[in-house]
Amino acid sequence: MHHFQKKITFGIVVGSRQFFNGAPAVESRKQVIEQLSRLDIDHRILPFDATENGAVQSREDAALCARFFKEHRDDIDGIVVLLPNFGDEIAIAETLAGAGLNVPVLLQASNDEVDKVDVHSRRDAFCGKISVSNNFYQYGIDFTDTTTHTSDVDGDEFGADLERFARVCRTVRGLKNARIGSIGARTGSFQTMRYSEKLLQKSGITVVTVDLSELIDRAGKLADSDSEVAAKVEAITQYGHIPAHIGREKLVRQAKWGVTVDRWIAENECDASAIQCWRSLQDNFGCATCVSMSMLSEKLMPSACEVDVMGAISMYALSLASGAPAAILDWNNNYAREADKCVCTHCGNFPRSFIGAEPEISELDVLGTVIGKEKCFGAVKGKVKAGPMTYFRLSSDDTAGTLKAYAGEGDFTDDPFPMDGGIAVTSVKKLRALMGFIVRNGFEHHVAMVRGHHGDVVEEAITRYLKWPLYRHGGESEALCPPTNTFT
Repeated sequence: MHHFQKKITFGIVVGSRQFFNGAPAVESRKQVIEQLSRLDIDHRILPFDATENGAVQSREDAALCARFFKEHRDDIDGIVVLLPNFGDEIAIAETLAGAGLNVPVLLQASNDEVDKVDVHSRRDAFCGKISVSNNFYQYGIDFTDTTTHTSDVDGDEFGADLERFARVCRTVRGLKNARIGSIGARTGSFQTMRYSEKLLQKSGITVVTVDLSELIDRAGKLADSDSEVAAKVEAITQYGHIPAHIGREKLVRQAKWGVTVDRWIAENECDASAIQCWRSLQDNFGCATCVSMSMLSEKLMPSACEVDVMGAISMYALSLASGAPAAILDWNNNYAREADKCVCTHCGNFPRSFIGAEPEISELDVLGTVIGKEKCFGAVKGKVKAGPMTYFRLSSDDTAGTLKAYAGEGDFTDDPFPMDGGIAVTSVKKLRALMGFIVRNGFEHHVAMVRGHHGDVVEEAITRYLKWPLYRHGGESEALCPPTNTFT
């Protein structure tokens, strides 16, 4: 949760060229600070009187700014470079290279006004941006562009760029240092959930494991009267509609499991988790784990079932990018003969706000018919409300020695589908082509989804800064840019 509690902080560089009018540099500094204040984003910027017009326009200024950024390296999540005029390309490149923060960079250049292009008023930032980005290319500095080549620092468009860039920075920061809890052994019949811990570690993601029996033992030792258990019973009761036939004993048993999982995750400082959800827990402790996973995901600490660690990371990426609870689903059923629609489901682990309405909390349907409903309380059931959606899946391709991913956007629809559990009727353009891609490239049947359209943030974080190959379904190919997907 700490990645959501910690405010995003930007390092700010205001570029300028000494023979240009310095007034725009002063103005841009003031305007960007106002934008960041409005967006509730912190900033670190050299004191105004440290350099002429508060701008970086010489190698001396660059050394000063680089040293300042180094002093604040633990705070800074991304760097915003403003070019109110042409800027000094060497000073800016040397600032970033000297600071060596290895964080995302946003490059902005200001508009000229047609009636203000005399010697004293002109900016030439349109051209300067190309020079700065050329230097970034030479120095190997990756950067994010603004929506349009030039923009006004105090404009709505640049405000939206800053907000989106903050989410890119949060996604990169969160994934680079993520700790994922793996609770229980991989379900024996699901070889599809195999993955490489070592490839994850190479990207900075640590997996922490625990045997299911350890947590079952801890849960069993909790007293019915434990204050945390009582609080969890109340939280479950408030979380959704519980049918009258569910006895208090089932609620208490579920609460003990939830408290135990929460404590273990806190002890191990996990950002997300994946749990062995069937059928050991039902057989050996007598409840499901769906509602525990749902409540964790609702708190932006995503939890995936079937020990799908890669799915948990996929969910976490979507929550970081959107600030909203993510779910794990199966690409599960065709929808009649409609080529661009399908049904995505899971037994009952969707977070409440992902469903978008009050869910029912009761027994698992499919497993309940096999091992008895009395062992299967804890499923969160409901049909997902219509609205925009983003999907994402990260997978480890051990044979190729790389992590790889796909992402795209679609919509949840209001179409009826009379099936039990968590149901999301889903519309994606060229869905059959996407399915073809998934099956040809060895991806799993699980996919992470979040409400809203956040594909651009996910793609920017994954491809530009984390360097994981990603296929963007429905995206535009940029022929001259280095290919980001090394798979077909």
